[in-house]
Amino acid sequence: MSRILIIDDEKDLVDLLKDSLESRGHIVSVAFDGESGLKKAQEQPDIIILDIMMPGVDGYEVCRSLRDQVFCPIIFLSARQSETDRLRGLALGGDDFLTKPFSLKELLARIDAHIRREKRAVFLNHSNKRMLINLANLSIDLKARQFWVDGNLLSLTKREFEILELFVMHPGQVFSKEQIYEKVWGYDAEGDYSTVTEHVKNIRAKLAKLDHATEYISTVWGIGYRFNKWM
Repeated sequence: MSRILIIDDEKDLVDLLKDSLESRGHIVSVAFDGESGLKKAQEQPDIIILDIMMPGVDGYEVCRSLRDQVFCPIIFLSARQSETDRLRGLALGGDDFLTKPFSLKELLARIDAHIRREKRAVFLNHSNKRMLINLANLSIDLKARQFWVDGNLLSLTKREFEILELFVMHPGQVFSKEQIYEKVWGYDAEGDYSTVTEHVKNIRAKLAKLDHATEYISTVWGIGYRFNKWM
């Protein structure tokens, strides 16, 4: 059972999705415009289904704002079918993009897949903050700032660890170089986001020394990078 938020102005479609998801045991909340959706997102759902063309604030702007307050997967639903629209949605923090009209079975399957990816082993300290994360053959200790691959400690610089931490906390999500730079170096940092390329190159090389058979970080051409490993 997961908490799912649907943000879409098509009431008939929302009703259909709500009924289908609730019949599968999920808890569903709905919003029919972007501003209401942002308010509902404060409840921290497990996944968000987001339309693009809505009155007032469109789905792109909603997604941009959502990424400041939620970490959960976001699936775009849109009548827009161009590659440019899909790439823009992913670049803004979306995790998936499905064009209307769509197969209900396919949407439900994608929702299930994203929820499975989010169900990774997490240990909590007394303040309920994630401290130790186990992700398939990877482990990351946020307190000790250490990262292991198959039980072997990975030697990382401060920035490399922070980039990997960002990736591990959001497996499957696409991050642009600009987003990585802002989140790791900070909005006010004096520098060039092109340094992200060199840091990711170094991380890949270090991961390959311990596990050369797995591509942990993929380049999403024209956008940025995606971390591929999940349970």
